[in-house]
Amino acid sequence: MTEREINYWLMDMDGVLIREEEPLEGAPEFLAKLRELEIPFLVLTNSSVYTRRDLSARLGRQGLEVPADSIWTSALATATFLEDQRPGGSAFILGEAGLTNALYQAGYTVNESDPDYVVLGETRTYSFERITQAIRLIHGGARFIATNPDNIGPAPGGPLPATGSVAALISRATGVDPYFVGKPNPLMMRSALNAIDAHSEQTAMVGDRMDTDVVAGIEAGLETFLVLTGVTDRAEAESYPYLPHRIIDSVADLIPKLAAAA
Repeated sequence: MTEREINYWLMDMDGVLIREEEPLEGAPEFLAKLRELEIPFLVLTNSSVYTRRDLSARLGRQGLEVPADSIWTSALATATFLEDQRPGGSAFILGEAGLTNALYQAGYTVNESDPDYVVLGETRTYSFERITQAIRLIHGGARFIATNPDNIGPAPGGPLPATGSVAALISRATGVDPYFVGKPNPLMMRSALNAIDAHSEQTAMVGDRMDTDVVAGIEAGLETFLVLTGVTDRAEAESYPYLPHRIIDSVADLIPKLAAAA
């Protein structure tokens, strides 16, 4: 595949920059080169738990310098989508601070009785009572939105049920499927592009998953790079009906590309 001139970069966080709270090969140098050359970039995550500032601090503790405004979450993408769809609306929120703050900033209010939307995000404290309330509100006509379709998330003790798993429970009880905003929905990519005034034909997406990062990048018209530092190996990548533009060992392999484009 012919490579394009890349002036903007989007990249996944876990599996690309960090893994189990440790920086991955080349990640500090890659980020430093982007900052040195003043190349606009965003670190993307499907997690909706944390705010931008929380994630910036988390990365900083691992020696990765990423400004808060260079982070884009599924919570921010969801809030942007809802602000466009129904400005000044209301929501019943199942989620953490990252989602609640994003919706507040988009002009949304919390409504526990007759909201425009039930918005489901990732949380460590799902309660049966609030899930029941969400089910009843959807039965009553509230629209169902979820930040991302990930069924499990990583944790030190092993995988945890994530947004997609709880969404499946609510869907089974209501007969209503949610609209997922986060990856692999290319809407996540397009909202990120808009956040940094980037053009798809001049932007690359770097990820470690074929079924979220790469397919979303392809569908949004971006050049795609699959790194092998995450959950996907080369053989698995070759089994998909679509391919990234390039498969690389780590983001360290991209540093010469940045230097050559400068």
